[in-house]
Amino acid sequence: MIYEVEGDIMLTRAEAIAHGVASHDPMNQGMARKLHERFPAMVEAYKQWCQQTNPQPGEIWLWGDPDKLLIINMITHEGDAEDGRPGRPQKIAVNRTFRALNKLVVDERIKSVSMPKIGTGVGGLDWHEVRGMMDSQLGELLIPLFICIPSEHMGPIRLKS
Repeated sequence: MIYEVEGDIMLTRAEAIAHGVASHDPMNQGMARKLHERFPAMVEAYKQWCQQTNPQPGEIWLWGDPDKLLIINMITHEGDAEDGRPGRPQKIAVNRTFRALNKLVVDERIKSVSMPKIGTGVGGLDWHEVRGMMDSQLGELLIPLFICIPSEHMGPIRLKS
């Protein structure tokens, strides 16, 4: 069940936050930056994982916060391992990450996920195309999937009117 909601994703009550990143991403833009500021240990662990595995677009990496919030890093595009500069999200990689997210939710029995409009902020993808991929890959999940859209008051998440 996919719901578009308004509010600050960082105030979510969902079990997990999913967001788009590049491989070898320094996490200094968009949603990744907010998560970097709150969970610097995640960024260090992600850097180590990238160095060990050299992940490709379409893969995901799950990190667990000590406060029990899960962070799902969806690799939507390539980054430069040497300077960390990310490219632009690739539609095929976004679609693959949604498929991988579906499998992760089922395998790990994740009860709810919040995410921004993946690839549409800094990445510049068209939201209608991304939403179509999301509906195709995630639409049959039986858990709430909250797409967080920033609002003026940026308070707790609520259904978009």
